[in-house]
Amino acid sequence: MCLRTGLVLVPVLFGLALGDVAPPTINVSLDQDPEVRWKPLMDIYDPDYLREASAEVIDSTIPKWMHHAVIPIVTALEKFVPQPYAGEIRGIASLLKGNLADAVMLNFAYEVSAFCTSIVAQDTKGHVYHGRNLDYPHPVLRNLTININFLKNGKVAYQGTSFAGYVGLWTGQSPHKFTVSGDQRGTEHWWNWWKNVVSAFLFRRSPVSWLVRETLEDAEDFTDAVMRLSKTPIIAGVYYIVGGVRAGEGVVITRDRAGPVDIWPLEPLNGGWFRVETNFDHWRPTPSRDHRREVANKALNTTGQNNINMHTLYKVLSLSPVCNGITVYTTMMSAASPDNYKTLVRAKGCPWMD
Repeated sequence: MCLRTGLVLVPVLFGLALGDVAPPTINVSLDQDPEVRWKPLMDIYDPDYLREASAEVIDSTIPKWMHHAVIPIVTALEKFVPQPYAGEIRGIASLLKGNLADAVMLNFAYEVSAFCTSIVAQDTKGHVYHGRNLDYPHPVLRNLTININFLKNGKVAYQGTSFAGYVGLWTGQSPHKFTVSGDQRGTEHWWNWWKNVVSAFLFRRSPVSWLVRETLEDAEDFTDAVMRLSKTPIIAGVYYIVGGVRAGEGVVITRDRAGPVDIWPLEPLNGGWFRVETNFDHWRPTPSRDHRREVANKALNTTGQNNINMHTLYKVLSLSPVCNGITVYTTMMSAASPDNYKTLVRAKGCPWMD
């Protein structure tokens, strides 16, 4: 866990050297004003460290010349960011005593280069399990990973795993309703960052991670979540993987900016008791250098539907190259058993796993 001291990294890096560790958890009250909701971050992180880590993510995602060129534009566009995100980003910038433009850019930088593996599977009793590896080429994110409980009236409305300073969610759970993860579709490049910003502001499209959060907060059930994640305009192509609470409630939604390209549901009665999604359309072959889908499919078939559970699914997600050098964290979840939500930050690769 990161402590609010100048030695913020030492215990974290020591833990990671030994293997998987659980990230810290914070409570974010949705009943509070957006500008003060994220104050609990300051109980865990040193603001100077967070500023430095955020700058590292921005600089490694957006070329420095472009970063400096767009600062005044991003500052002007900030007024078009919808609530509550505008208030939350402004509040985080204030807490860190940082630059508002940097805070806005940081949140859009996370919308690029999310290389991931997500799996939704159903056992023979109809229980649905959902696991995901989130891969980012930013090692510092292992120190920024947090679990977040979003509270309404003092109770958990939904929860997720994210990074300190980031208001979106790529991974989350609405208890007793559904789970959702997002995987980047295809290979994004840094120059698409600005295209995504234009899509967000000029065409009023949502960042893909903001739609995850909004769906977790507002959707009534699995079916409602699938409809929202399928049809709401977004700023970039993505795969949304959704798991429910009843047998058959599992799907991979392939998205472009305007709407769904493909809906790939579980079909347990026809042998389709699991779906594996990485970063490429499931009906097309993966690049020759990428064996994640192949390894995961083989491991799940070897495991068998009779033996699939949170533990065995975690083992599949721990195999190389499903878990690899840029895997930041693994989350296991099942909406029907929300207390079993678990995230572990990964060391670099998974050499300790059999």
